[in-house]
This record gives sequence, structure tokens and C-alpha cells, in this order.
Amino acid sequence: MGLSGASSRVFRKLMNGANYSSISVSNEMNLIKQLRERTSAPIKDVKAALVDSNWDIEAAQKELRKRGIILASKKSSRTASEGLLALAQNHNKTALIELNCETDFVARNDIFQHLALCLANQALLLDNSSSFHFGPQCLEDMRLNLQHPKINGETSVQNAITQVAAMMGENVRLRRGYVMPAPSHGLVSTYLHTSPKPGLGRIAGILSLEVDGVKTHVDALQRVGSELAMHVVATKPLFLTKELVPSDALENEREVLKSQAEASGKSQMAIDKMVEGRLRKYFEDVVLMNQKFVMNDTMNVKVVLENLSKEVGSSVRVVSFLRMEVGEGIARQETDASESVAQVA
Repeated sequence: MGLSGASSRVFRKLMNGANYSSISVSNEMNLIKQLRERTSAPIKDVKAALVDSNWDIEAAQKELRKRGIILASKKSSRTASEGLLALAQNHNKTALIELNCETDFVARNDIFQHLALCLANQALLLDNSSSFHFGPQCLEDMRLNLQHPKINGETSVQNAITQVAAMMGENVRLRRGYVMPAPSHGLVSTYLHTSPKPGLGRIAGILSLEVDGVKTHVDALQRVGSELAMHVVATKPLFLTKELVPSDALENEREVLKSQAEASGKSQMAIDKMVEGRLRKYFEDVVLMNQKFVMNDTMNVKVVLENLSKEVGSSVRVVSFLRMEVGEGIARQETDASESVAQVA
């Protein structure tokens, strides 16, 4: 019995488009599910790899890795301004790294977050006696084992990043890091803002407090240290003290303020007073010790430390601080608002 014209076309389409295997549909679905769980790759890619590998799951997994690494290398030039900061601490130091991706969706992925935390712990292995910034090259050749259900085995940091990029389908890159040693008498306090889980966040504040003599009243130090780390995140200080403001930056600010004051047409004496008053405001904006305390704006940070020193019975000072935010300084590829309106219209 012959096929009708319509039935014949359907039959030819099925014959041309189908990929026949010797296993049942239920087994195929089970293999797709298993490979998807192993790799987190899109279902379309998982099925294609299994079909090309004649439903051999091990061969399909290798094929996916090959395809993913090739795609990851092609995507490495794309802007990656999203991501997370990851923080790790031990008794000797605190390490912070920034791991970037292209979208917030990937930043919320468990594998991406696990990699970020592993890299922060890896940074603790760097040898240092003082605070320092470091680039990705400091970690790239180090060995690590991610020990994650979907990606494990010892490899280099660079290879681990490439594997995760392949799994995520986005450009993933380690951008920078910072290591701060703990003072011999004192502690390092930290604060992470917009934190999806412990050790991760989008903005970080790190602050080193040193105590003269033996460290006592640890609870008080930890309490105020945590508040000051939060203060650093909220107020964005640029310098620790007035003395550390570069002379050229101060002169530039003075020139701008003087030009603004002269436009008022007032006397030179009045202009000088205006400039000095505005310089004080400038210091309150950018110098940590001069800033109004975010938890109590009736005092500045200098007074907070003086009060803490009285409480613990020893002089307490800030040795150093750092504020870091995901994506700062990276040119973001954002659609202009007017273009968005035009597209909707």
C-alpha cells in the first residue's frame, strides 16, 4: 500500500531528521538527564553530544568539554563586568578576589560561586608580609582541586576557569585580588555587601586594626572593626589620613574651589575662608579619619577610634583599608535609555 503525498513528505522528513539509536526512549532521556546533571550544559547541546557519540555518556562528556573550551576561547574577548567578590581568611591574612562573568545569571550559579571561593582560598597561599594588590597571573599556574560534584580533579587555576567558562557559556575571568596580612597585635575586619552566601558579595570592605601592646577586649575590637568595614563600603573613602592625600590632588582641588569662590565676587578674605571651608568638606568626603561615622554621624571615625582605645585600655589605630566593588573601572556595554524606548515603541 503506497503512501499519500502528505504522508510521504512526513515520512521523508522523519527519515532525514531523526537519529536512530539501539536504546529505548526512556534510556535516552535518562542519559540526557545524567549528562545534564554532570555538566550543566544546555539540553540541546547535551543531546547533540550524545547523538554524535552514539549515546556513550563518557564520550559525550569529553565531546562537550572540547566544544566548550573552544567556545570559551572565542568568548574570552567579550566584556565581563558582572560577577562576585570572594573573601577568605586565616589567622595570618585575608584574601579577596574578583571573578567576572557576563551576566548576573551566571554569577548566581553554584559552580561559579564555588570557583570564586576556591580562588580566594588559593590566594591565601601567596607569600607576603605586607598588603598588596595582585593580578590573575599570580594564581593562573597554581594547582587546585575544585572538589565540586560537577567539576573536580586537580588542574591549574587557568584551566579551571576555562572549564567553568565552557560550562557557563560565558566569558569568565579572574580580574584581580588583594591580600592583607593580620597585624601582630590586632585583627582584620571585613564586610561583604549584597552577599548571596558567606564569603561572597558584590562590594567588600576590609580594614586592619592594630592595638598597642597585647590584644585585649577582642569582642570590642571585632564589633567596631565590623562597623568600620561597613563604613568603608558605604562612604567610599580614598585616603586614610589628610597627610596621605597627594599634594597634586590637593592643589587641583584647591584651584577648583578657588575658581568657584572667585565667581561669587566677594573679597579676597571671604574667598580664602570659603576655600578653606570647602577643603574641610573635601577631607570629610575622601579621608577616612575625617569622615562622619556612618553608624553615628555626631562623631567622625577618628573619635570612634579614640573611644575604642579608651574602652580597650590601649591605643587602637587603622593600619590600612580597602574597598572593592565588582566591575568598577570596566566599561559596561549598556543600552542607552532612549534606544530602549525606541525599541519598545
